[in-house]
Amino acid sequence: MNAAVEAVGALQAAAEGDNSGRRAIGEVVLEVKNISLRFGGVKALTDISFDVREHEVRAIIGPNGAGKSSMLNCINGVYTPQEGSITFRGQTFGHMNRRQVAEMGVARTFQNLALFKGMSVLDNIMTGRNLRMKTNLFQQALRNPWGWGAAEREEVQHREFVERIIDFLEIQPYRKTPVGRLPYGLQKRVDLGRALALEPQVLLLDEPMAGMNVEEKQDMSRFILDVNAEYGTTIVLIEHDMGVVMDISDRVVVLDYGKKIGDGTPDEVRRNPEVISAYLGTSH
Repeated sequence: MNAAVEAVGALQAAAEGDNSGRRAIGEVVLEVKNISLRFGGVKALTDISFDVREHEVRAIIGPNGAGKSSMLNCINGVYTPQEGSITFRGQTFGHMNRRQVAEMGVARTFQNLALFKGMSVLDNIMTGRNLRMKTNLFQQALRNPWGWGAAEREEVQHREFVERIIDFLEIQPYRKTPVGRLPYGLQKRVDLGRALALEPQVLLLDEPMAGMNVEEKQDMSRFILDVNAEYGTTIVLIEHDMGVVMDISDRVVVLDYGKKIGDGTPDEVRRNPEVISAYLGTSH
C-alpha cells in the first residue's frame, strides 16, 4: 500500500515544469484505434484508443498487469490484436509485422536487456544498423585487404554513425568493453544506443529506468529528452517512476486492467480521480 500511496503522491506533487520551447509538437504520426487483445479467455487489452503526435514524449502508465507492455507489443508487431487497427503516417494496419515496423522507422527497447554480453559496446550498437546495410553477401565475401570495396566503405560509414551515438550517450571509455562487464545503468544506455542506430522516427521505450538508482534515472531522463530534442525523435514511454513520467512527458495515457482510464496532460492525469483510485487499489 505504501508504494501505491507514494505513486499517487508523485502524481499529485510532481513538479509542473515548463516544457514549452523544448520541441515543436506536430501532427498525429501514430494512432491506435479500438485495440483489443486476448490470450484465450484472458483480456489483456480492451478497446484501447489513443494517438501520438510528432516530436512529443507520450507516456503509457498504469499499475502492474495493466497491459502497458502488451500495448507496445501490438504496436511493433510482437502481438496480433484480435480487434482494432494501428495507423502510422497515414497507413493503416490490422497487424504490424516486426520487420515492416522497423523498416518504417519504429524502434523498440524491452524491459529485459537482450544485449550480446560477450560483444563490445560498439559491436552491440552496430547490430542496430542491420536494416541500413545495403551490401549483399557476395560483396561481403569479396572484401579486399586495401579497404576499397563497397562492403568496407559501407562498414566505415556505419561505424562512424555508431561512434557518434557512443559520444552522444557518453560511453566513449567503454566502446571496446564487453557489455557483460558494464554496470546495469550503462547496459541500459547501450540498449538505447542500439535502438537509436536504426535512426527511428518513433522510439518505443519499455521501462528504460527499471532497476536504476536516482543518479542513473536522472542521466537516462536527460538522454531521452536530448534524443527527443536533438534528433527530433517521437518517444512512446512506459515507466513506473511517476515523478519521471510527469516531469518529461507531454501527454500521458493511463491503463488499468487492460482498459484506458485516463488520457491527457500530466497535470490533467495526476488530478484524475479514476487514476488516483487505480493506484490506491480502490477501484476494483
